[in-house]
Amino acid sequence: MKKMFFAIFIAAACFLNAQEPSSPQSPVPDLVEQTRFNTIKYGTETEIAALIQSLKTEGADYLDGEIIALAANTRNQKILGGAFSFFADREKGGLEERAVRAVEEWDDEETETVLAAIDYLGRVKAAAAAPVLKELVESGEKRFMNAAFRALGRVSSGAEAGETAEYIIDFYENRDPADDIRRDMIAALGAAGSAAALPFLAGIASDGEERAPLRMAALDSIAKIGDTPPDGSAGLEAVLACVAARDPNVRAAAVTALGPFSGSKVDEAILDAFRDSFYRTRIAAAQASRQRKLAAAVPYLKFRAERDEIPAVREDSIRALGAIATGESIDVLEGLFTERKNSDRVRIISAEMLMQNQPERFLDRLVAELDEAKLKNQTALYNGLLKVVGETKSGNMESITRRLIQHSGVIEKSYALDMAANNNLTSLADEIKTIAGDKNEGLARKARRTMEKLGIAHEGAQ
Repeated sequence: MKKMFFAIFIAAACFLNAQEPSSPQSPVPDLVEQTRFNTIKYGTETEIAALIQSLKTEGADYLDGEIIALAANTRNQKILGGAFSFFADREKGGLEERAVRAVEEWDDEETETVLAAIDYLGRVKAAAAAPVLKELVESGEKRFMNAAFRALGRVSSGAEAGETAEYIIDFYENRDPADDIRRDMIAALGAAGSAAALPFLAGIASDGEERAPLRMAALDSIAKIGDTPPDGSAGLEAVLACVAARDPNVRAAAVTALGPFSGSKVDEAILDAFRDSFYRTRIAAAQASRQRKLAAAVPYLKFRAERDEIPAVREDSIRALGAIATGESIDVLEGLFTERKNSDRVRIISAEMLMQNQPERFLDRLVAELDEAKLKNQTALYNGLLKVVGETKSGNMESITRRLIQHSGVIEKSYALDMAANNNLTSLADEIKTIAGDKNEGLARKARRTMEKLGIAHEGAQ
């Protein structure tokens, strides 16, 4: 009976979470909370793993202390793997000691546990773990080499970054690591962020005889280190040289790597990349323009947004126009949004960019297009624009929010609650209280959370 109750509870929780994710501040009913506390203390590995997954889905952290205590005294792979993953996803400390112990005692732990522990240490940038990660590398255990190098790069910072870079480069050049490990070693140098690695990385990136994946990894690491003295120029020169590489994937990686750098040569290389026949290079040019807010790229982005045959190029071009946000780029976005012959995705992303930049100016037009999409049963467009409205922050949101909150549809009400919370619409307290008593528990729970955010008293909510 106890197992049956737990199974029913998990199924119900998953159903409600599918409709509406919770926040860490969501109130947890006493029965649910007590059941979960008991599951952590007395549950099977399957029950605990399922609970951790539910907490991850909800973004809830109120059981973190209990999970830390449980992890400290178990070797169960499912439990430890779930705990490390749950904490790693949030980059949340608390399991470092247990993770280090798992790495130190790797021959007594399950492989999956050790890999999860390594990943966790890297995600939380546990500097104290660097020595034990090096020891694991020195053990030569191939199961863990890739993960150990990746984590070693992440945990290194400051003075340790240079030491780590020196260690990895020496290992790369003198110990003949396997090809499948070299890429992670190169990535680790970028994660460590030491400028001392730039000449080494530049050499790999510029080597036309080197394998493309390694050259691409080197370019990515150069970009992560950026224009850092004293060797930043060496990295930039390598990136600029690779923009004209024969391999299209290397060209695309090189254009992507231009983002952190500055100067007329960089701008010219980005603009020239819009002409590349390889679509990934055009995507990289759009992304680099977005990162740099390159106003000179607006005409190129307009052309790509309107005419490129690859949807991903059009979408990245639109997002770049939104990031640049000059008068010219806003005008382009307005044209893309209002042209009803454009695809739904083009119009939705354009609307999103307009709302991020000038919501007061374009809100009325967005609402009009939302109504038009509903009238013509354009479901994908309607739902997409509704989501944009739901995420908008503006000083004149009350009217559309009130209209949606009185709508019979669950989706409309859900987005209306987002709008009320995002725009502090306490004037809609009565309407929100009504939804708090809705028979749809997921929607009611969201309404109660919205009331808490807005400081609305719970009297009247059922």
